Amino acid sequence: MPATHASKALARFTVLDLTRARSGPTAVRQLADWGANVIKIEAPLGGDADDGLGGARNGPDFLNLHRNKRGMSLNLKSEAGLATFKRIADQVDVIVENFRPDVKTRLGIDYDTLSKTNPKLVYASISGFGQDGPYAKRPGFDQIAQGMGGLMSITGLPGQGPVRVGIPIADLTSGLFLANGILTALLEREVSGRGQWVHTSLLQAQIFMLDFQAARWVIAGEVPGQAGNNHPTSIPTGVFKTADGYINIAASGQTIYGRLCDALGAAELRTDARFATGAARSKHRDALNVEIEQHLAKRTSAAWVEILNVAGVPSGPIYKINDVFADQQVQHLELVDAIPREGDEPLRVVAQPVRLSRTPSKAQRVPPIAGEHNDEILKEFGFKKAEIAKLKKDGAL
Repeated sequence: MPATHASKALARFTVLDLTRARSGPTAVRQLADWGANVIKIEAPLGGDADDGLGGARNGPDFLNLHRNKRGMSLNLKSEAGLATFKRIADQVDVIVENFRPDVKTRLGIDYDTLSKTNPKLVYASISGFGQDGPYAKRPGFDQIAQGMGGLMSITGLPGQGPVRVGIPIADLTSGLFLANGILTALLEREVSGRGQWVHTSLLQAQIFMLDFQAARWVIAGEVPGQAGNNHPTSIPTGVFKTADGYINIAASGQTIYGRLCDALGAAELRTDARFATGAARSKHRDALNVEIEQHLAKRTSAAWVEILNVAGVPSGPIYKINDVFADQQVQHLELVDAIPREGDEPLRVVAQPVRLSRTPSKAQRVPPIAGEHNDEILKEFGFKKAEIAKLKKDGAL
């Protein structure tokens, strides 16, 4: 069957997906979810089984990462397989890969080589530490990037020691940045008529994501430390104990802080010299947190979240993952998408968080079996039946 697009937005673009693990597939998922014709290329028989694919093929991680693609098997180590890839590459818009930087050059499928015959090609690469430099050949891994990128030094309670974030944030953000770069290059191509090489790394993405924490060092020479659940600069903002659990409150600035005092019935916190100004609250933060929690202990978390939001004080519950998807606002936002499966229950995946009014994203395809669409894809790229049969005989597919 022809490609079924998840959206009309990117349906005119064809993408070859050579990625494994998480960062590269995250980038490609963005393109697939917005309708690009994505062809996932793997080694014959699935290569190294589950290794590096994003978990078991029928596991939640893989199923969520690789939806909306078709699957093709291709042995890039064989002469016939490599020639087949290059023939297809001459006809596509985008190639995404996350090989070690030297591998693509050794195979002869690097940007400089492929762009000679396909000058409109947007070639996207993602790596652990960059395409060149002293660490270019090091294997990349999310937790290594979290540590080298400074994130683990500012995560966790003061004095606790380094703490990793609970998601592979370097993998995910580098993938999202790469997708953004691909789309930028495609837009530029409409003006110049030429493609280009787009590349980023886990380390670059992680450092960029430090944002204001990085700026505190780069601009002001400050070295941020661990602040735990307390926001490092907006006070009082953090996690606070109630009668039956914990909630988040964000009450920085004089106006919102005043609303918090009123909602708590704590007029004394307005006039106490220790808490009267932002600078004073920063200096006496721990004491202020104790005072706030004494008032919060009188009611439940649910009660306080309602009271504070009505008063104009940002506040929210702290959910476990199952609670997240039970929340009425989350359900209203339709953040779970369902893909029909023949003879089985629909596959539920996490939906795109961005809405386009005319060309929305709607998951259409379950992840492919390795090589599932070999024949139909090769036919679309002009391969004859005899050629396909010979590729199979030669072990190229």
